[in-house]
Amino acid sequence: MLELNWKPLRSCLTAGLVAAAAVATLVPVAPAWAQNRTLPDFTDLVEQVGPSVVNIRTLEKAKPSAGGSADEQMLEFFKRFGIPVPPNMPRAPRADRGQPDEDQPRGVGSGFILTADGFVMTNAHVVEGADEVLVTLTDKREFKAKIIGSDKRSDVAVVKIEATGLPAVKIGDINRLKVGEWVMAIGSPFGLENTVTAGIVSAKQRDTGDYLPFIQTDVAINPGNSGGPLINMRGEVVGINSQIYSRSGGFQGISFSIPIDEAARVSDQLRSTGKVTRGRIGVQIDQVTKEVAESIGLGKAQGALVRGVESGAPAEKAGIEAGDIIIKFDGKAIEKSSDLPRMVGNVKPGTKAVVTVFRRGASKDLTVTIGEVEPEKPVRKTSGPEPKPPVAGPAQVLGLVVSEVSDAQKKELKIKGGVKVDTAEAAASRAGLKEGDVIVAIANSEVTSVKEFEAALAKIDKTKAINVLFRRGEWAQYALIRPSR
Repeated sequence: MLELNWKPLRSCLTAGLVAAAAVATLVPVAPAWAQNRTLPDFTDLVEQVGPSVVNIRTLEKAKPSAGGSADEQMLEFFKRFGIPVPPNMPRAPRADRGQPDEDQPRGVGSGFILTADGFVMTNAHVVEGADEVLVTLTDKREFKAKIIGSDKRSDVAVVKIEATGLPAVKIGDINRLKVGEWVMAIGSPFGLENTVTAGIVSAKQRDTGDYLPFIQTDVAINPGNSGGPLINMRGEVVGINSQIYSRSGGFQGISFSIPIDEAARVSDQLRSTGKVTRGRIGVQIDQVTKEVAESIGLGKAQGALVRGVESGAPAEKAGIEAGDIIIKFDGKAIEKSSDLPRMVGNVKPGTKAVVTVFRRGASKDLTVTIGEVEPEKPVRKTSGPEPKPPVAGPAQVLGLVVSEVSDAQKKELKIKGGVKVDTAEAAASRAGLKEGDVIVAIANSEVTSVKEFEAALAKIDKTKAINVLFRRGEWAQYALIRPSR
């Protein structure tokens, strides 16, 4: 009879099980986010938020015209985005001259219900110039709306319809919104009511030159979507669809929405007073370039360069000067110049705030009393300086010929001194300096006369870029003179 030796067999079995277990532990396990890559389902969101979105039509009194009016939806599109109206665009038939004037369609937009008692938010450009505003709900009820207030600067408007028990939207927290998350828009593109589109957040705090930092998305937005809500996956409104970027006139994958927190601040003021009050300090500002920041010792490009200070404005009373770089407002850092007007604008006029400026190599805190935004004042023209013979010297190595500043010009520019540029050639010309400019500081050293200017220049390494702060009329700016080697 054959006898088996079980010891070696048991050893093999044990080794095999251990090896199998080891192999099993080496199998990679996909992370949770990779295991759930299915596309989102928006059906529940549409059912939840859809009834809160409204269609807005505007009417205006018919005016005598020799050529009729352009198609309402396309005209709204061309007007909003500054595109010339094509000459072959279809025209509506002209009304008979003998008939009385009637309200004619003007534009189509969207909006959403803020409160159950009938307040509706939309874009200012949707209702601008309208003689009558009609709001249509998803249940087909139509109401004439009253314009409560409109703010062109933020492009936010609030209208009111006489109804109760309406389905109001939920307002989201913009700070929780992340780049890359899914969002949805509902609106009336080209008059097609309750159209749903979706995409992702492409960027936040996008500066387009407007007063507000926009949310950028790739959600399809077209004429008629203006004023509609941008909705997150929790069914909350995070923005108002407002603009698109396009070279062709159609949607090209880039759209912009007003952040709901900014819009809500405007809405609250419109509902309470019918207008928006913003703070101001009375400065003209510009960006700080990397080269300028490094040359003056600021380190990185940040803050807002003060190019001019309005006479009698809060900034002047607080001691802010042209050439200062405002790096903080009320303790909050200013990363780019466009941050400053937004921060100041959100402060109630009459409030005191601390402004931190960087001036000639050092930081300084100044207390300013916030004023109220008013119509812009025209820039005053400076009177001609008293002629004086130019003074030549070490400045000529930079291509500069300078002379003393007249007392009249000092008074006009509100400066203690400086030197007037009589000739700017070579390196000075390449840096942007021109005849008539007034240099008030060089290499972070203030100069009040030609003697001081020449003395400061003599101490500078002229093989390196030299920062110069100068005035051109009422405007101050920096230039970097790079001598030829």
